[in-house]
Amino acid sequence: MSAVLRIDKAGPMTTIQDGGRFGMLRHGLSASGPMDRGAFLRAGQGGIGAIELTRAQFELTVTSGQCRIGYAGGLFTIALNGEPHPWPGTMTLQSGDRVSIAPGASGNYGYLRFSKDIALPMVLGSLSTSTRARLGGLEGRALRAGDVLQLALTANDPAKPTGLDAVEGPIRFCWGLHAELFGPAVRKRFEHESFLVSASMDRMGVRLEDPQSVFGSANNLSLVSDAVVPGDIQILGDGTPIVLMRDHQPTGGYPRIATIISADLDRFAQMRPGTAIAFRSVSVEHAHRLLRSGLA
Repeated sequence: MSAVLRIDKAGPMTTIQDGGRFGMLRHGLSASGPMDRGAFLRAGQGGIGAIELTRAQFELTVTSGQCRIGYAGGLFTIALNGEPHPWPGTMTLQSGDRVSIAPGASGNYGYLRFSKDIALPMVLGSLSTSTRARLGGLEGRALRAGDVLQLALTANDPAKPTGLDAVEGPIRFCWGLHAELFGPAVRKRFEHESFLVSASMDRMGVRLEDPQSVFGSANNLSLVSDAVVPGDIQILGDGTPIVLMRDHQPTGGYPRIATIISADLDRFAQMRPGTAIAFRSVSVEHAHRLLRSGLA
C-alpha cells in the first residue's frame, strides 16, 4: 500500500532533493542535490528523493498507508507521536503517525528518506528542487504546511550506509584557476588566518567574514565570466570571500582563489554562522585519492 504524507510544518528552505541534476550546466542549470551528500546517502532507505531539512521545525503526518523512513545529517532531534527517538536512525510509520523534527546543537541540514519513491515527476532527469530555476520537487518551490506528498506503491530495498565520515581540522582545498592573481603574501595568509561563517548563507552560496582583512587590499577582482563549480571560493569586488554551493550560478565573473575538495564540502555545508574555519591546501591528486577511496 502506498503512503500519503501531509506536511504540517516546514522551514522556508525545506526542499525535495535527490542525487542531483547533472549535465545541465551548459543550459544554465546547476546540479542542485543535497547540501550534505554523505548524510543524504546515510539516510537512504531505497526510495528516490529526500526531504532536505534546515534549521527550523518540521512536522509531518502519515494520513494513510505505511512506510519506513531513515534520517541523518547535522544534530537534530526527532520524535514519533511525541516520543523521542535517537538521531540518526530509522523507524516504520503507520497511518496516523506524526513525526516532529527540530534542530539540535550543530549542523544546518538534515535528510528524511523513505523506503518508497516520492511520487513526483522527474524534471530533466531529477527530482531535485531548484528554487532559483523554479523546477523539480513540488512546483519548483520549498515545501510548506499543507503540502501533501504521495509515496510510490512499490517498496525498495534499503540502501547500505555509505558516504564520507566527518573529519576534524582545516577545510581542505585545491588552488583555483585564478590563485596567481593574488600575491604570495595573500595566498600564505589565506592558509594561516581564520575566517568566520556568516549568517548570509543559502543553497547558492555562503559568505565568509574576513576579520583579519586577508583580502582587504586585493585588486583585479572583476574578470570575464566563466564556468564555476560547487566549492569554488570566489573573492567578490569588495574582498568578501564566498563559497559557492549546490545551487550556484552557472558562471561567475570574480576570481576563484580555491575550490574546497569534495571530501570536505559536506562538512563545510554543516557549519553554522559564527563558526571559525581555517583552510589547508592539498594537491588535486590527493583530493582524487580521497574521493576514490571514500576516506576523509
